[in-house]
Amino acid sequence: MIQKLSNLVAIIILAVLLEQFLPWWSLMLASFAVSFLRDLKGSASFWMPFLAGALLWLVHSFILANANDYVLTNKMAVLFPLQGNAALLLLVSSCIGGLAAGFSGVFGKECRLLLDKKY
Repeated sequence: MIQKLSNLVAIIILAVLLEQFLPWWSLMLASFAVSFLRDLKGSASFWMPFLAGALLWLVHSFILANANDYVLTNKMAVLFPLQGNAALLLLVSSCIGGLAAGFSGVFGKECRLLLDKKY
């Protein structure tokens, strides 16, 4: 359990550092790198990066939306079929970030397994 939480924290810290220099896909690089370098077993190779990515994007989008009093978030929520619900838009965007991080985490684990095989 401690190893899983340390992977989650490592992904978040690396993603925050990388997003200072890279665009939105820095989260995917962070989850790939942590999953490649640190061994995650089973479904944790998807769920830990997913939770880290979703949490990071939820907090980041909340900070950005709160800075302008949810004006842009409410307008974007009207464009999508969300009945103008800004909180639902924040949850949907965090799920998208979580999926991107989760899939890149699985890819990092599979690349590690591919390189570990002896032929």
